[in-house]
Amino acid sequence: MPAFRYEAIETNGQTKTGVVNADSARAARSELRAQGFTPIFVEQIASEEKQKGRKVLFADHLSSVELSLFTRQLASLLEAGLPLEQSFSALLEQAERTYVRDLIASIRAEVMAGRSLSDVLSQHPRDFADIYTALVASGEQIGQLAKVLSRLADYIERRNALVQKVRLAFTYPVIVSVVAFAIVIFLLAYVVPQIVSVFANTRQKLPLLTVLMLAVSDFVRAWGILVAIIVAAMAWLWRQALKSPLIKHRWHSWLLTAPLYGKFERSLNTSRFASTLAITTGSGVPILQALQTSRDTLSNVAMRGQVEIATASVREGVGLARALSEHQYFPPMLIHMIRAGELTGELPAMLERASDAQQQDLERRALTMAGLLEPVLILVMGVVVLLIVLAVLMPIIEINQLVR
Repeated sequence: MPAFRYEAIETNGQTKTGVVNADSARAARSELRAQGFTPIFVEQIASEEKQKGRKVLFADHLSSVELSLFTRQLASLLEAGLPLEQSFSALLEQAERTYVRDLIASIRAEVMAGRSLSDVLSQHPRDFADIYTALVASGEQIGQLAKVLSRLADYIERRNALVQKVRLAFTYPVIVSVVAFAIVIFLLAYVVPQIVSVFANTRQKLPLLTVLMLAVSDFVRAWGILVAIIVAAMAWLWRQALKSPLIKHRWHSWLLTAPLYGKFERSLNTSRFASTLAITTGSGVPILQALQTSRDTLSNVAMRGQVEIATASVREGVGLARALSEHQYFPPMLIHMIRAGELTGELPAMLERASDAQQQDLERRALTMAGLLEPVLILVMGVVVLLIVLAVLMPIIEINQLVR
């Protein structure tokens, strides 16, 4: 039964908006009138499946926080014994944003029509990733949907917490960099020329540092906009170049071995891989499908390719630990934990521990990198400002010496 978004007037004259399920728009209006409302606007909520032919710029979607809240609430309602339909009705009443209400209403309508929840969620790839739908399908097959959703909520919350910590670690260095760059450009483009021009009529020989600073200032004023355009064009060209599989693979391979950042990149992707593999195998997903789902969560193409090779080895009967040990990018600790899990039959638990260890290592590296960047940026900013100040003061000092 389709879902319809409506706007109607209540008996007291107030405007009410919401969602109603009906066979058609006419039936939806009739349902509203039966409830004592005067319908003004009724529109069917189109599923994402019907919108595939339309490209929407800046299309709306569930945020990570909304996805986490949706999953946790749905798991709690199902654990309390509510049927799936009533659970979505309760979620619909609690939804605040229009897009979230429309999404929940569309899902509820499809579920009421007899479709499985995993099938419905797969029609909304912007909001629910492949791992999400795969785990929901697994929960439906084993009859433990509430339990699987609860574990999935834990996974999303841990991932959001990790992303938040990494973002907070680099927020201050980014702000310092932007402010420092803006101050330097302002000094070079406006302050230095106005102050140093005073000495132009004195016909004295300017110090070398002042001459160089004036040359830099003239270049910024004359060509600064052009340089900014060139830099933006180069960035765009680089993004286009990364669409080539060969160039992207080589770039991602270099990132894994880059100084300082390489270990951060490996820890980030290893944490994603281990946590995803832990929750998929722990939810009853077959190991080959779990490896494919975990592979899709990796942002590094080089590591993704190694997981594909390891998956092919596992399909041929090779153990997972042995298959991954043949590749250089996965840390030995992860290999040892997987081997221990295979021997003891507790692979999900061992993967969970490995994921926690990688997340702690990732947080430590993020804080270390941010801690190193802060003093370096402050030092560079201080040196640049000092050079600008010296370029301005040195002619003044020379004039005072000549007067004396």
